[in-house]
Amino acid sequence: MTEQLSTRQFDLLGLAVGCALLPHLQRLPGWLAVALVIIVAVRVILRRRGLGAAARWIRLPLTIALVALTWHEYGNVFGRDAGAALATGLLALKLIETEKTRDARVGLGFAAFVLMSALLFDQGLTATVLVSAALIVVIAALAALQPAPLPAARPNWVMFKLALTLFAVGVPLALAGFVLIPRLSSPLWGTPSDQSPRIGLNDEMKPGSMTDLLIDESPAMRVVFDQPIAQPDRQFFRAVVLWDFDGTTWIRGRRADYQQAEPVQAIVQPTHYTATMEASERRWVPSLDVPLSAPDGTRLSSERVILANDRINQPRAFKLSSTLRYRLGERLNVSDRASALALPAQRNPRTLALGHEWKQLFPDDPQSIVDAALAMYYARFTYTLAPPLLGIDSVDEFLFSTQAGYCEHYSSSFVVLMRAAGIPARIVTGYQGGWWNQNGNYLLIRHSDAHAWAEIWIDGQGWVRVDPTAAVNPSRIVYGNNASGQLSWFENRWFRDARNSMDGVNRLWTEAVVQFNALRQKQALTRFGISDASQRDLMTALVIAVIVMLTLATLWALRQPKVRRSDALERAWILLCKRIARQGPARRDNEGPRDYAERVASDSAASTIEAVGLIERYVALRYSQPKADSGAVAAFAGSVAKFPSSW
Repeated sequence: MTEQLSTRQFDLLGLAVGCALLPHLQRLPGWLAVALVIIVAVRVILRRRGLGAAARWIRLPLTIALVALTWHEYGNVFGRDAGAALATGLLALKLIETEKTRDARVGLGFAAFVLMSALLFDQGLTATVLVSAALIVVIAALAALQPAPLPAARPNWVMFKLALTLFAVGVPLALAGFVLIPRLSSPLWGTPSDQSPRIGLNDEMKPGSMTDLLIDESPAMRVVFDQPIAQPDRQFFRAVVLWDFDGTTWIRGRRADYQQAEPVQAIVQPTHYTATMEASERRWVPSLDVPLSAPDGTRLSSERVILANDRINQPRAFKLSSTLRYRLGERLNVSDRASALALPAQRNPRTLALGHEWKQLFPDDPQSIVDAALAMYYARFTYTLAPPLLGIDSVDEFLFSTQAGYCEHYSSSFVVLMRAAGIPARIVTGYQGGWWNQNGNYLLIRHSDAHAWAEIWIDGQGWVRVDPTAAVNPSRIVYGNNASGQLSWFENRWFRDARNSMDGVNRLWTEAVVQFNALRQKQALTRFGISDASQRDLMTALVIAVIVMLTLATLWALRQPKVRRSDALERAWILLCKRIARQGPARRDNEGPRDYAERVASDSAASTIEAVGLIERYVALRYSQPKADSGAVAAFAGSVAKFPSSW
């Protein structure tokens, strides 16, 4: 009959389930994350108060509700997101019915599966460490379920020590599998692709749409330059070009991405660099303004934006080439000109009137119109990451009322003003600046470095970049997004250096582990003289490695245990036996202290009585009490040290 779980065993089970759910909570729907925390906490509390498993009439409706709500949230119960949500919910529901050790083992096995599924979302170093720590808790809970003569005498730290040992033993096997298992071009199983993009640049922009980006400090990309890095005010990484405006929202529009890219004339030598993108579930590859060509697996859009052929759902490196000074699109066709001047007639009337006024005041002088707009921003406006909310005529409210905002407000209002003044204009979004990591010699670009600027078309010059944000807050362009002054604690040198150093570790993890593909596997094996290993060779090497490691583990397990250095009593006893054995009988391996004392007593040596007395003292110290007094042990060791070395 399966044993009932003790309170301590159930507490460890609840802890293991909670740790298995933890990596998923941030990406689950709010209602499900809250429900999981409540279910686990309430179940553990009620169990400690003596209440058993939930009745079937409670479990069945909860299970049906979980499936129904998951279907309503995701449209199905398959795929990565929906499957993870369903799995986490079922794990929590498994806890409320568990009372026996058999059910606990099933639940812990399922918890390990739920932990593994967290790596489908994020294989970064932090996520891997979190999953590994949770796995150790799961193993400790499994250890607590094993039968023992005195289970109450095994404290929790013993379980965690055993779990750490088992985890450490498994690491070499995992490394062997990671390096030697043949890499496949596609996974062994497939699920419907996740169409919900991660946080990152979007293909539309409206007031407040970039707020989440500007406060997100997670890495977006890392850039390694082949030559000295460009100055911060030249570090504009082009990603999305927005043309169409409905009065509030800017969108890319239905432009022909496959038409020929706008011609570019490089004025300076190209800059060559490698950009490693983090997973974004999007296709655009931000590149220094402007890219000259598209690397393998990508193409150039008509606005010279690099687009990957597939969604970037894992870290990918792109070798890019850009020119920092250029002439872009010196000719503007009729269709593009119309798109670059289009404005909704019934929206933002005051902005349109101001643009018309500047057009009359500065006919055929686009630079004067640009200067007038920048001077207006410089004189009256402030830069803030927490601007007031805007209504339907968002540009009018921003220019003539609130006069406070960040890059998306300035670029949007500037482009509307330019179009109203008869100057073709569009918005470009991407990243600007970043952190230069001196330890790794690369530029770290975080999502908080997201930026929006404007491009205007001038006859004879083509598309010219204008950043109205620089007129309000020049330090934003020179020092990056954190120069706003609202995150002053973030500018501490020690904190910045610590973050950069930690990101260097994350970068190494990404390159060595996350991006370890078939090509990198081949390169790694080449260093050991294996230039062209087939799948059969790899599997043979894996089998040999596993056999060697298991043999070593077996030998280690069968080794003769050594006396613990901390056991002074046992050390003194061994020394006593050695001294007695020099002239008298030696103790046999299967002989206890009392039997040994009887044989020693039969000896006729003069020190027999003293030797027997020391043996009796050892028996009293070792077996008459749970733990020998340290003073008594020290006295015994001193007596042994003075015991004659010869009889």
